[in-house]
Amino acid sequence: MTYSAPLRLFWYNKEQNFGDAISATIVAHVAGRDVVWAGHGRCELYALGSLMKMIRNNQTKPRERGGKPFVWGSGAMSGFADLSFLKHVRVTLLRGPVTAALLQRDDRLFGDAGLLIAEALRALDGAPPQRQDVIGLVPHMHFADDPKFVRIAAENPRIKLIDVRNPDAHAVVREIASCAHVFSQSLHGLVTADAYGIPNTWIDPQGIHGGAMLKFHDYAAGIGRALGTPVEPRDVADLAVKAPTGDLPYAEGIATSKEALRASFPAGLKQREAA
Repeated sequence: MTYSAPLRLFWYNKEQNFGDAISATIVAHVAGRDVVWAGHGRCELYALGSLMKMIRNNQTKPRERGGKPFVWGSGAMSGFADLSFLKHVRVTLLRGPVTAALLQRDDRLFGDAGLLIAEALRALDGAPPQRQDVIGLVPHMHFADDPKFVRIAAENPRIKLIDVRNPDAHAVVREIASCAHVFSQSLHGLVTADAYGIPNTWIDPQGIHGGAMLKFHDYAAGIGRALGTPVEPRDVADLAVKAPTGDLPYAEGIATSKEALRASFPAGLKQREAA
């Protein structure tokens, strides 16, 4: 298809958070089209984020105009008593096997759409950020001003506090991409680090919202990553001293998910060059 109109994408925009904001960058890159935000009634695509509950709540009947929206690289954070909403959407790929199980699907390939941010941003920047001897500390947006995180960075010059609420989402990605290791309480802090092949450690997400543990395990299982137990914020400074900076042992799983994301993107939403 050749389009002059932008692709209509839904992403969560009630709070400033880079993990939601980069959805448009990634979709524009894969689709080869401009992207605009659209609400549940007009969007053509759902992508990055734990959006399944919102999809369930808003795609409850057939649309009067337009086709069913696609779901690509999205995930869930809880179960569903009623799955009838699925007949009103077209699922092409889910974030992980936990989401698939909650939707009673027998999928084999998975991927969080955020895994494509490295290639999407490189297409804009021309080159990835230069890696530095810096340890990134990425609190969840609701804990970005928490004194314990501020103190960790203030007392350890090698540790850089990264604020996911920065209105420039690309700047957040570049900060993460320039680190030697990343400690993150934000799911897409980990996803972004994985996208760039940067070793990373999961910080306990307790208290950020319901279903937090589920979404981390869902994502990790989708790339074949043994996530283990999250570390406590108080332990970050000590762990940072010997934090690994080499290759990721689950890099093959990341590559498989990236390929699955590219292959499953709805062909009918892609821009095709005129002959």
